[in-house]
Amino acid sequence: MSDSRLRDLSVEFSVEILKLCETIKGHSSLVNQLERSSTSIGANIHEANYAHGRPDFIAKLQIALKECYETEYWLEIFVKAGILEREEIKDLYNKCGTIRRLLVASVSTAKNRT
Repeated sequence: MSDSRLRDLSVEFSVEILKLCETIKGHSSLVNQLERSSTSIGANIHEANYAHGRPDFIAKLQIALKECYETEYWLEIFVKAGILEREEIKDLYNKCGTIRRLLVASVSTAKNRT
């Protein structure tokens, strides 16, 4: 998958999370955390494309990866708390997992290039 596909997927994911968050009543601090972590994934992927060299590129992708893990955490909290149904957000879990795997592969590739 190309870098632009990863960027596109992360933007699409962020928009879907934002739309989901609009449907959640109350829990504004948790919603805020989910919005922030999910949108940070794409922001850091975008920033990586304008990095100052390979170490900066890798660092931005690693931050995006950490935000991806955090987003998965918040989604799990919403499910465990009964605020969202797992089935309702299954596609979001899957997208987040896809982005995570692509980021892991991208970081690994960037680190192995000489």
